[in-house]
Amino acid sequence: MAQKPAGGPTATGENVRQSVRGRRRFITHPRRWLGEPTLFNLDSRVTHGRRADSLVNMAEQHLLMDGQAIAGALKRMAREIVERNGDCSDLVLLGVQRTGVTLARRLARILEKELKRPMPVGTLDVAMHRDDLDQRLAPHVHPTHIPGDINGKVVVLVDDVLYSGRTTRAALDALNDFGRPRRVQLAVLVDRGHRELPIRADYVGKNVPTAADDHIEMRLDDNGGEDAVYLIRP
Repeated sequence: MAQKPAGGPTATGENVRQSVRGRRRFITHPRRWLGEPTLFNLDSRVTHGRRADSLVNMAEQHLLMDGQAIAGALKRMAREIVERNGDCSDLVLLGVQRTGVTLARRLARILEKELKRPMPVGTLDVAMHRDDLDQRLAPHVHPTHIPGDINGKVVVLVDDVLYSGRTTRAALDALNDFGRPRRVQLAVLVDRGHRELPIRADYVGKNVPTAADDHIEMRLDDNGGEDAVYLIRP
C-alpha cells in the first residue's frame, strides 16, 4: 500500500473502496499538499492523530442523498445522456476505478431499460497517470477493461465525486492509451467544487457547496445494504 510522505496520513488513492461491517463505506479527505481527496479505511486509518471512525463520530454528519435520491439522480443523468446523444448507438460508459465502476454499471442498467438494448460498459484505472506518482511508493493498480474499439465513439467517464479535477485529467490521459474517441463526456454523482483544473462535468447528480476541509462519505451497496452520501464537516 502506498504511503504519504512523512508527517501525514496513509493514503490509498481517490477511488478505493473499503468493506466495513458488510457494507461499502468511503470517506474522502482532501490532501492539502496535493489538493486531491484521499480515502481512508474507517476501521483502521489514522487521520491527524485520530482514528478516521472517531473523526466521523466527532464531526457533523449531514445526509446529502439517500438511496432514493441517488437512484433518482442516476435516472435523470441517464435521461440527459440520451437527450444529448440521441440513440446512443456509439456510446460507451467507462467507470473510473473504483467507485465510478459501480455508478457506471447502474447507469448502464438504466440506459439498457430505456434503449431496449445492451449498453457497453467498462472500467478505467488511472493510477499510473496521476500527477503525484513521484510522491507514492507504489500505486495501487486496478483492472482496466475497455469494451471494444473506442475510436470514433462517444465515451462517458463516470466517477463518484468531482473535486480538484486531477483524477479526471488522469482519466483522460489513461483513455488516450486505448484510442481516440470522437467525444468524451463526464458524469459524476457529486460535484463538490474547488476545481484546480479547467474541468467541468456534463452530467451531475448533485452540486454540493463545500469547504476545503469538508469530507464526502459515500456508501454504495448493490446487495441490499445502505446507499447514501454524507457531508462530514469537522
